[in-house]
Amino acid sequence: MKKIIIFICILCTFLARGQEFSMPLLSQYISENPYIISPTFAGIGPYFQLRVSGMEQWVGLKNAPGTQTISLDGRLGDVDGVGMLLFNDSNGNTKQYGGLISYAHHLTLNDYRDQFLSFGISYRFTQFKLDVSNFNGDDPSVYGDKSTFNSNFDVGVLYRFESFYLSLNTSNILDKSARAFADSEPLKLRNYSLYTGFIFDNNPYHQLEISMFGRYFESDTRSSIDLNVKYRKLYGENYFWAGASIRTTNDTGFKPVSLTPMAGLKHDKFYVSYGFEVNLGSIIQYNMGTHLITLGMDFLYNPSSRRCTQ
Repeated sequence: MKKIIIFICILCTFLARGQEFSMPLLSQYISENPYIISPTFAGIGPYFQLRVSGMEQWVGLKNAPGTQTISLDGRLGDVDGVGMLLFNDSNGNTKQYGGLISYAHHLTLNDYRDQFLSFGISYRFTQFKLDVSNFNGDDPSVYGDKSTFNSNFDVGVLYRFESFYLSLNTSNILDKSARAFADSEPLKLRNYSLYTGFIFDNNPYHQLEISMFGRYFESDTRSSIDLNVKYRKLYGENYFWAGASIRTTNDTGFKPVSLTPMAGLKHDKFYVSYGFEVNLGSIIQYNMGTHLITLGMDFLYNPSSRRCTQ
């Protein structure tokens, strides 16, 4: 199975043109779904995890952005993980549809100290559409609807040591081969991310997790940092959690641009969470924030004999 997956990934590398994959960053990675930001998390845990998420941005504004995703990841054998994600994104006159297919391999470095290393790769694809039928004005350069298919790859590595984790990822590793809409489009689309955190779990009934997620975009040197805190109240294998995320960006001098309080509940095999992102910048005058919701289900229970995927 592993050889088949590797062969498919190599084949896609030769067939695919390097193009951009762009999906809005979902704060729902905090909602027990880090797979949506890194393929290295695919296959960790005893279940296949299904998650359906929705994000409605800038409530109160006409034609405001909205994004819906469905993701599934799980383990094959003891040390291999697979995952997939489909998404739909709309933003006024632009729409994107696409997804990704992922593979991860997990290694145990030290059984006695819970020290693990994981590698992941994703093939990404998206269909981008521009509808100009509602454009106003007489600009002769704006004519006809436009559509383009893009594809690219992500790679990542995840290191875990007891309650600490660190994930490094590169997205859109292939340069873009052609400009679809304008000569000003960048050809280098790589972006880099770092996700790290620590879980304080010495108490069997309470957990506190502190994490940070940072991104850097090579094309225009944009960067952002999320600072997150999450508390879990445990009831056996069930739990309730509440937390918050603050996002900063370099173009604001790393001042906070949004605050997202979130809460969630896992009972038996079912999961639900809700968050509300409050904009702290100038756009706060024109909208009521962003709704985020995630529904999930765990199934196909299959505990691993290897600690790196338990």
